[in-house]
Amino acid sequence: MKIYDVIVIGMGPAGMAASTTASNFGLKVLAIESNKIGGECLNCGCIPSKAILNVAALKDDIDNISEFGLKINGSLDIKDVFLPIQNRIDTIGQKKAEKVFENVDRLIGVQAEFIDSHTIKAGNNLYYASKAIFIATGSKPFIPNIKGIERIDYLTNKNIFKINEIPERLVIIGGGAIASEMALSFKVLGSKQVSMINMDEHLIPSVDKDVAEVLEEQFLKRGIEVHNNTIATSVYKDGNTIVVNTTNGMLKCDKILVAAGRVPNIDRLALEKANVHYSKKGIIVDEFNRTNEKHIYAVGDCNGINLFSHAAMHQGMLSVMHLLGTDSPCNLKRSIYPVPWAIFTFPEIAHVGATEKQLEKEGIKFSIVKDYFKNYGRSLVDLKDEGFVKIMVDDRGYVLGASIVGNHASELIAEWTMAIQNHITIMDVAMMQHAFPTLSMMNLRVAQMAMMQFYANKGTLPQTA
Repeated sequence: MKIYDVIVIGMGPAGMAASTTASNFGLKVLAIESNKIGGECLNCGCIPSKAILNVAALKDDIDNISEFGLKINGSLDIKDVFLPIQNRIDTIGQKKAEKVFENVDRLIGVQAEFIDSHTIKAGNNLYYASKAIFIATGSKPFIPNIKGIERIDYLTNKNIFKINEIPERLVIIGGGAIASEMALSFKVLGSKQVSMINMDEHLIPSVDKDVAEVLEEQFLKRGIEVHNNTIATSVYKDGNTIVVNTTNGMLKCDKILVAAGRVPNIDRLALEKANVHYSKKGIIVDEFNRTNEKHIYAVGDCNGINLFSHAAMHQGMLSVMHLLGTDSPCNLKRSIYPVPWAIFTFPEIAHVGATEKQLEKEGIKFSIVKDYFKNYGRSLVDLKDEGFVKIMVDDRGYVLGASIVGNHASELIAEWTMAIQNHITIMDVAMMQHAFPTLSMMNLRVAQMAMMQFYANKGTLPQTA
């Protein structure tokens, strides 16, 4: 039996962060990964999806190039867009293994399971013990209970980037980030018909309706069918055609993509042998991502708290620092740090903090300050003037939440994350100079609107009950 200071199970974003942080502090680390380094994020998640979106964006710019006074002679042939992306991802994974983890012992392609709370079995019945264990096994696609789905060769994020051609007709079950990004990508890249079956009131249910409506309007213009308040009830094959029955009618397609959420990937760990408590949502942890067995941490998607790669990396780093008891100037509690997120559609959507509907539900008084991209000259000349920046603030000007739908929303949200995390008022943002004519001026415009309202109301902002 080999003994380590730290064993990390899973080498996705959370596990990579935990492994490298621990090894940088001089600990002897063993990392175990059942598939590939990088986890789903690198191999079949956020990285390949952004690569496909980038190809779609290039195609979209070419399709609309005449709007910029340019003309292209000839036609654009769409070849195999997936193979080059997969080759680049494999290269990235290999480089990470060689450079970033050179001081970490690694077992790749091996399933780990607990023998007891300090001992792991991996591979050919080999046993490894450690003072501390980090579970970072991530999540996997949730497959809803749809009659006949098990008899269909359906797609998920795990295999969609390995298909050989763009399907002419695609049905997507889901209305969140993956569903929306793939709907847009495949429509731009050549699918004649893309239909989304979304059980919620609007796309991206974690944002306010006014934000989602901007995206839905753009999808409508592109010919993407969005069926909200709709549930898929059954599927079956009719020759080469897949028939999808829903609560609002029938759809026919060549391929189905299931993007209906995620579930924790913990069923093969034998957590009971380690006495680690868990629920359907994930492994139960405290503010420091510790399980009920205090030397065992669960970081990233497997704890079900924030299903984002950046949150997973942050948790991995914080938890190792907590394990070491370092004299850090940082607070090591997870909830201290607001988690921004972004969806890379055209236009992008980004959010941090509380939404308008959350504040209303909790009875918190707040004010909304909102400005539209169409009011800013840079957005107009770029021909990307859809959407707005919306900030929710209290009567003292502290930012409670921010939603952005528009060009480069994913970059603009960082300023509001900083404001919330460091208790910076919207007036402070208004007094900070922003380079002109950057898109960050949209943040400044909203902040200055709030400042004017603040002084017009003699030191307070008008509140929404």
